[in-house]
Formats: sequence, structure tokens, C-alpha cells
Amino acid sequence: MLSATALTAGYGRGPDVLTGVSLTLEPGRVIGVQGPSGCGKSTLIRVLALLHPPRGGSVHLDGEPVRRFRYAAPAAQRRRVGVVFQHPRAAADPRHTLRRIVSAHLPPSAPDGETERLADLVGLTPDLLRRRPHEVSDGQLQRACLARTLGAGPRYLLCDEMTAMLDASSAATLVHLIRAQVRQDARAALMVSHDSALLESCCDQTLQWHDLAAVTAG
Repeated sequence: MLSATALTAGYGRGPDVLTGVSLTLEPGRVIGVQGPSGCGKSTLIRVLALLHPPRGGSVHLDGEPVRRFRYAAPAAQRRRVGVVFQHPRAAADPRHTLRRIVSAHLPPSAPDGETERLADLVGLTPDLLRRRPHEVSDGQLQRACLARTLGAGPRYLLCDEMTAMLDASSAATLVHLIRAQVRQDARAALMVSHDSALLESCCDQTLQWHDLAAVTAG
């Protein structure tokens, strides 16, 4: 499980963005969190991904307390959590081809053809792998970013408004792909969004942001 208990977090000397937030992700389940822009959803994702240290509360990963964040976090813990961010163009190097983006997090032991398998899984054709970010749509680039994250083999997949830049068809395709991956590989996924219809269509449970201080999803 990946769990947060009574999290408090903020930035610099500013006010708390998270206050007393608790949430648990269990393998085989997709949990949705709905809330308006600016409520703290992205900060929660960053803390759970070990990218931002909380001011208070605790994070546990597979029964182990997380005591170090950012680059100080142990590699074994970092590899268990993957993130797909809202803006694919900010998350991909514009100099790289989609092939290089997809293969960026593959382990050295990955079998031959793994890049092509991941690309096919997310619906990227071979000709797209030769292109760079400025030569593809937001939806195609987000598919590459999702493939890159899946290539690292995370047990926990965190999706931060990953469909906000996509059309309805592309959004539906990606969220149902994530649901299939969770079922197939006993992963856990957290999807945060302001789109209630999207969350209801793919999540086992959808929580409202204002309930997180009092509700644990499991």
C-alpha cells in the first residue's frame, strides 16, 4: 500500500496547501479524487511521489515509512511510484524523439522490443516514434509520457489531471488503459481531476477533496 496520514504540506514560508489529508492506495484499485483547481491536488501527488517533503504527517510505502524525499529518497522507493503530469510538453525534452521519451526509464534488463511494445500499448504507431514533441499533438505526447512511466514498472501510478489537455476520445482511451494495467498487474492508481464524469467512468471509488481529511480509501 501507499498511504498518507494527516499530511500537511506547503511551499517555502507560505501557508499550508494540504492540511490533515489522509489517503490509502491498495493494489488492484483505481482511486479518484475530485476537486477544483488550486485546492492542493497536485501537491498531494508530489508528496505521494516522494518529490516534495511534507511539513507534517507521514507517508508509508509498502509498510515502510518514507523519511527522505526528492533526490534523497532511496532509489528503491522512488522506482515504486510513477507520475503522469498534466502538461506533457513540460514533462518531455523537446530535443528527444518519442522513441527516446518512451524508453527513458526502461531498466537495462528490458527485453529487445520493449519500447515498441509500450508504444503499441498506448496507441503510438512506429512513424510517431521518429517524431519530436513539436511534431505531434498533446494527446500523442501524453501517450508517450504514459508509456515512459509504465516502462519503469511502478507499483503505484499517480495521474495529475493527465487528461486536462486531451480531447474526450483520447482521455477515455488513456484512463481505461490505466484501469486495464491496474487489473492486469495488480498496480494501484490515483487519478485526480475536476472531471467527475471521467472519474466515475474508470475509478473503483471517487473521493471529494473536502472529504480527504476524514476519509481513507481502501
